[in-house]
Amino acid sequence: MQITGKKTSGGTFTSALDRRQALKSIGGIAAASATALHAPWVHAAQTFKIGYVSPQTGPLAVFAEPDAFVIEAIRKHYAKGIQVGGKTYAVEIIVKDSQSSSSRAAEVTNDLILNDEVDLVVAGSTPETTNPVADTCELNGTPCITNDTPWQPHFFGRGGDPKKGFNWTYHFFWGLEDCISVYTGIWDKLKTNRVVGGLWPNDPDGNAWADPKIGFPATGKAKNLKYIDTGRFPSPADNFSAQIIEFKKQGVEIVTGVLPPPDFGNFWGQAAQQGFKPKIVTVGKATEFPAAINAFGERSDGLSVEVWWSPQHPFKSSMTGQSSAELAAAYTKATGRQWSMPLGFKHSLFEVAVAAFVKAGGKGGEALRDAIKATNMTTIVGPVNFATGPVPNVSKTPLVGGQWQKQGKGFELIIVENGIAKMVPIGGELKPIA
Repeated sequence: MQITGKKTSGGTFTSALDRRQALKSIGGIAAASATALHAPWVHAAQTFKIGYVSPQTGPLAVFAEPDAFVIEAIRKHYAKGIQVGGKTYAVEIIVKDSQSSSSRAAEVTNDLILNDEVDLVVAGSTPETTNPVADTCELNGTPCITNDTPWQPHFFGRGGDPKKGFNWTYHFFWGLEDCISVYTGIWDKLKTNRVVGGLWPNDPDGNAWADPKIGFPATGKAKNLKYIDTGRFPSPADNFSAQIIEFKKQGVEIVTGVLPPPDFGNFWGQAAQQGFKPKIVTVGKATEFPAAINAFGERSDGLSVEVWWSPQHPFKSSMTGQSSAELAAAYTKATGRQWSMPLGFKHSLFEVAVAAFVKAGGKGGEALRDAIKATNMTTIVGPVNFATGPVPNVSKTPLVGGQWQKQGKGFELIIVENGIAKMVPIGGELKPIA
């Protein structure tokens, strides 16, 4: 799918003036030919081409639910282009579906770079998307901005070296240390036996969350928690009997993990069938989205999760001036659906992209890369500053905890824990799962 902003009278083409400059290195004849070919368009408006990769189909498709709304809003907002240095640059967004596949994500990113000749690639939605997209951009020397993956699975999952970092790829999101603080903060609010059952699949997220040095098990002694880990398992998974049997045997009262919605749905349904009744269930990925929560039915009441963005977050868009609450309301009005966390982060990708393009003076390549590196701004998801670490190429965003509670005929995600992000207000108290 291709979504195009304002076209020039001569058609839509890339803004990479440096790309034309690169033709000169091929030889004088090639350079002269290129100059002659583009001569009629020298004074026409250029185009800023953004490639966008997301899992629009497959098990991770729930992350892409806000895509159409966000992209249409960006297209509309920049229908008359971007003014940079007295010139007008049209905005073109080329969208590619990763199909929830890492190999496909790399393939379509390569296509965006080599065939569509985009100036920049943006992506989100778990390591299965962000890692191959960023790796492909790094290999091709193309600026890239990603989010919606904890920074450790993204940075270390790509073989990142904290002493060197990467050259072309930048990422903003929270880290496992933040998620652990939020989860344990939630668990501290109810009296339990502190025995935690882990559901950690054999994928980049699962392996990072289960890592004894940087993952949840590392907090066991300090937090007086006993983790029951039955080992990595392949995802998708349809049988969790082994995990449930072991959790019951070990007296697990808290369940955590990081699973796509279909996998957790299988686990949670089988837990009911086998009489396993934990007091707290705090699981990433699976319980972050209204669509998934509604699919779980009444058993959604009381599920808890980290909250990366919400209408309560006290930030505004640098593009539209909308508050978090206003963006969420606009989404619901346009789609008839509840807000979801990826909404704010999808929007913020384009905030950072456009700000960098303006800072680069309408140039691509190294100039755009350097402008991204120098980013220091506040977006609708919070401050983004790649100079602040915790490792090169990464900026952290605020994180709180929430619980799905029955409200009328549906469920609302109520903020119940803000220990490491006090700027986001508490909306209610944690309740035990009935």
